[in-house]
Amino acid sequence: MAVILLLADKFVLHHDENDALAAGKSIAVLPFENLSEGKANAYFAEGIQDEILTRLAKIADLKVISRTSTQHFKSSPDNLPEIAKQLGVAHILEGSVQKAADQVRVNVQLIKAASDAHLWADTYDRKLTDIFAVESDIAKAIADTLRAKLSPSANQVLASRPTDDPEAHELYLKGRYFWNRRTGANLQKAADYFQQAIVKDPNYALAYAGLADCHVLLPLYTELGTYPRDELPKALAAARKAVALDDTLADAHTSLARVLASSLQLPAAMAEFQRALVLNPNYATAHQWYGECLQSQGKVEEALAELKRAQELDPLSLIINTLAGFALDTVGKSDQAIAQLRKTIEMDPNFYAAHYFLSVVLDHVGRLKEAIVEQEKSIPLGADPASRAELARLYFRDGRKAEAQQLWDQLKALSERQYVPAYSLALVQLALGDKDEAIRLLEKAYQDHAPFDSSDLGWILIDHRLDALRNDQRFKKLVTEIFAGESR
Repeated sequence: MAVILLLADKFVLHHDENDALAAGKSIAVLPFENLSEGKANAYFAEGIQDEILTRLAKIADLKVISRTSTQHFKSSPDNLPEIAKQLGVAHILEGSVQKAADQVRVNVQLIKAASDAHLWADTYDRKLTDIFAVESDIAKAIADTLRAKLSPSANQVLASRPTDDPEAHELYLKGRYFWNRRTGANLQKAADYFQQAIVKDPNYALAYAGLADCHVLLPLYTELGTYPRDELPKALAAARKAVALDDTLADAHTSLARVLASSLQLPAAMAEFQRALVLNPNYATAHQWYGECLQSQGKVEEALAELKRAQELDPLSLIINTLAGFALDTVGKSDQAIAQLRKTIEMDPNFYAAHYFLSVVLDHVGRLKEAIVEQEKSIPLGADPASRAELARLYFRDGRKAEAQQLWDQLKALSERQYVPAYSLALVQLALGDKDEAIRLLEKAYQDHAPFDSSDLGWILIDHRLDALRNDQRFKKLVTEIFAGESR
């Protein structure tokens, strides 16, 4: 933990705004301690923490750190000033949850981190049916204590009851518990719990938003064998239902925006992202996905600004730090990009995406041997065929044709059993000099409804690896189709 803290302090991009916010209306909600009997109730304590954080995040006058960063810490650490400094906040909320049958006890305390002074504390003994009122009371008490201004819409959100069915709520919390442990298998479990919550309460907008998030991301976990063409319609239906049920829900607009972007309805996606960020300016994932959407359209400076904002709100998120690093390369700051990506790897050497992105940047600046080393590191850390395809491409360029051919044969065999991104295969063929096959595979990626995402079709405007095709009329036609704004 100390290593992560030191690295975060040293490597996360800092801004004057961060310092100003940390001086006053800023807060991190640390993991709540689970005091219930048995570890099976861990999902409930985590869920209550997450929901209180989400309510706070919708107060525009507060800076609220995402749970992705706070989850690195224990419930009641003894180094609060150091943690607050790393997260860029002035205040910490600690808590515990104890659940027994239909009763729940929530203890919370708000602490000014620099002096370790307790500003406010309370204990709530309620029935499960009153849990949303507890979360609302806690969020309002914190806002009052920190003198954060509440708009009429924020007041409405704080007082909201997402569902009147406690069983549906528990199923939703279980779904988010598995969603937060982002693996393919856990996403499938999460989708099942969200679906069960919807059966219990067909008007549960958050459950539909969670289901949409699962379906839009499942194709990225290629080991599951799911296909974008099958998953995206399910994601779109769930996201539209979520927004129809609750138009004030930032989660729902963010989910819909992500699906619309993946479906290449980019103007509509942009509008949904912007709506989400008005509703919840502290939503790091919305800033991240909006940044990626901007980047995919070649708006690289705006994209970098959004990813930096996501990084401020979620400073220990590995994927956000990785994407922010790559974004620096897209604006011509390759040295800074390499430094940021290396620092992300130091935060977690086993995060394969950071090695993959670092390899792409190193190759961009002509450091082929170093790029190969990083890509070789990425392959044992993740089951992503894109890593093997990229290594095959680099081997071909380095004259290691036998090794490259072996990887290519593996990928072709794999593509007969499961979904393999045609975009990645196109990059290999282009390295071999076969422009016709590269174009065919890029067209296949479009027809496959490949995710319009970083390291896939979403990079088609900014990917230096495709530069040899930029003047090809077939390539230009494909780009025009992609950006026509029509759903695939």
